[in-house]
Amino acid sequence: MIGQHIWQHRSLPVLVWMLGFFVVWEVASWLLLEVMEAPMAQSKLPYVHELIVTFVGYSGVLYSEGIATFSNAALGFLIGTVLGIGLAVLMSISKWVEQMAFPYAVASQMIPILGLAPIIYGIMRDEQLARIIIAGYITFFPVAINMLRGLRSIESSALDLMYSLAAKPTEIYWKLRFPAALPSLFSGLKIAAPLAVTGAILVELMGAQKGIGVIMLMNLYYGPSHTYMFWSTVAVGALLGLFSFLFIGLIERFVSPWQPEFRAGGDR
Repeated sequence: MIGQHIWQHRSLPVLVWMLGFFVVWEVASWLLLEVMEAPMAQSKLPYVHELIVTFVGYSGVLYSEGIATFSNAALGFLIGTVLGIGLAVLMSISKWVEQMAFPYAVASQMIPILGLAPIIYGIMRDEQLARIIIAGYITFFPVAINMLRGLRSIESSALDLMYSLAAKPTEIYWKLRFPAALPSLFSGLKIAAPLAVTGAILVELMGAQKGIGVIMLMNLYYGPSHTYMFWSTVAVGALLGLFSFLFIGLIERFVSPWQPEFRAGGDR
């Protein structure tokens, strides 16, 4: 009962906000199209109900293309996560590794994804591999940085206790550092997961054959006659990013249930 009450307490404001947002959107669309008769009004702010009808009518196509995008983004996300965690562990063990690798990791993030995506796609000539690489590239840095911060968040008194018990370095990492790093790690994962989806869609805009970005680009070229289909692809991209964020949050709840926000009451 307590868990249900907490869920209702947290979800009700979100549902009310979403309902209000869609009502305002529908009224604004009506004003632009019917009252102000603004040029290209539907392209600027389409009717929500028409968008829902299109979304449902083409749900099969949107689903299959969305799966193609999400599967590649997920694979790249997993690879980037593994590499990011691995580098963070190495940097926490060795200052020399950190001094050598950290500047390059930071410098790699100075390259805009919008410029890197076509380069990777042009080199690989494989849309699937390019999507995986870009998703992994986006994931790698926030995971590595947040994991490193978490591994170093241990209080000195806890380390002294482990040393006094003659704990081995592997035991210190497994029983102390890794559990303490989980909140920071999941913070990085929740940042990276939606960005990995965005990166995969960006690669698809470069000329891929399958994916939600391909459908998005095609309907953008067709103009006003395909406005609602274009907006449906935008909605699918947003939903994929939201799903990935919520999925990581769900995993976090099961992996680290001791965090205050996951306890009954939220702050005890």
